[in-house]
Amino acid sequence: MSRTTQHSARRRDAAPALGGVMEGAFTACLGLAVVAIVSLLLWTTSPYPDSGPGGALRVAAGLWLLAHGADLVRADTLSGVPAPLGVTPLLLTALPVWLLYRAVRGQGGGGRAVWSLGAGYLAVAGAVVGYSAGGSPAVNPLSAALHLPLLTLGTLAVGAWVTGGRWGPRSADGPGERGSERPRLSRWARRVRAGAASHAAGAAVAVLCGGGALLAAAGLLWRWSAARDAFPQLTSAWSGQLAVLLLCVALLPNVAVWGAAYGLGPGFTLGAGSVVGPLATTAHPSLPHFPLLAAVPGEGAGGPVLWVAAGAVPLAAGWAAGWSAARSAVPVPGTRHGATSWGGTLGTALLGALGCGLAMGALGALAGGPLGTGTLAHLGPVWWQTGAAALGWTVLVSAPGALTVRLWRLRDPHPLLATALAWRRFAAWCGSLRGPAGAEPTGEWHATGARLARWAALKEASGGLVPDFEPRWGGDTEEPTAADRRRGRHRRAPRRPRTSGPRNAHRA
Repeated sequence: MSRTTQHSARRRDAAPALGGVMEGAFTACLGLAVVAIVSLLLWTTSPYPDSGPGGALRVAAGLWLLAHGADLVRADTLSGVPAPLGVTPLLLTALPVWLLYRAVRGQGGGGRAVWSLGAGYLAVAGAVVGYSAGGSPAVNPLSAALHLPLLTLGTLAVGAWVTGGRWGPRSADGPGERGSERPRLSRWARRVRAGAASHAAGAAVAVLCGGGALLAAAGLLWRWSAARDAFPQLTSAWSGQLAVLLLCVALLPNVAVWGAAYGLGPGFTLGAGSVVGPLATTAHPSLPHFPLLAAVPGEGAGGPVLWVAAGAVPLAAGWAAGWSAARSAVPVPGTRHGATSWGGTLGTALLGALGCGLAMGALGALAGGPLGTGTLAHLGPVWWQTGAAALGWTVLVSAPGALTVRLWRLRDPHPLLATALAWRRFAAWCGSLRGPAGAEPTGEWHATGARLARWAALKEASGGLVPDFEPRWGGDTEEPTAADRRRGRHRRAPRRPRTSGPRNAHRA
């Protein structure tokens, strides 16, 4: 290859990479712009705009970094000791995750798209970290250096995998033929379906978070007056109350995760080593008048109603995971065509439970964090306890549930197919009852006598429009003889000349 050709190839390879870098930078700027617009709107409507637009922009930069999991440090405290702020609003985190996912899907996936998009995105993030360092609250550089690349590259990698990009070498023969460069899997790994396990884990996580949200909503409705009175106690200006409302909306996914941890058993903490769980709620520091904190139950042991409501959440999540694994194991009810064995179904359920435990552990780590020092060093669920409880509950319920649903789906067909089979049995039973009563026997459906009888009935009902039916063999018997078979008369009937029409008028 000549130098000119090599230079042209490098330019062609560098163009998509440069486009990916620009796309990643634009994605970061777009998410930052959304947060900045909301912050400037609240600053404009605030009756105390003392910090100026520069302070509002630094607050927007800090919130954007907080959405990526980075901790902020508040220096202007009453004690003079800097206080960390690490509770990440998960709804705010959904914004950069969605933008990164859309960006990697637009690039088509693949390792080059991940690295180019990540490079452009992290370049803008580094500039935002430098800009936010001089504000209040300021970002913790070590936390930003850890969480920003982790969230960015992790989201891009998942998006590339979902899109269909393969980072490893491909084979021209396909995955099932010789010459494939994919590693050989064990027999157990071939029976377990990773996609079905991920669906089962997703179903369990969704039911857990949904059940936690229902528990939190019930607590808020029970203490609605306290939640309503918290708004004027925090601020009297309508712009401040609007900011508090937006903060509550951004923290709703956190509340759902806290409720899921509550239903799983370990619960969550409100500082100073306190525990808020279904079995008991220990003493905790005095809470600020924040609307969402009104759903926290009082100190003391929980009652039977609370135990039943909290226990229903992990039971429903485990059943959802088992149902999802069984549906993928038996795609067509009532048949074993394409069905997975009981070992593969059990392995899929266990792998889905492991994914549920890992996901809930990660959500527990993101949903909590510090709000200060000392007693407020950690608020929210303990991530490893939440993940272990989710894993245990899901394994305990989903494994027998998946095997039970699999057996039921194998024995019970689809409702439409079951209805058709029942109707066919009913019609056969009615025919058997009508036969001995003197009904006209027609024999088998495809028998010659049955066909002649149906044709005669059709001819009689048509009023002479249907012509006579003649056997394809030339004999008078219903079945061809051996001589007819040797001569081939049973295969094709002789053509009869037309007795009317313009072509046969001279014959008439």
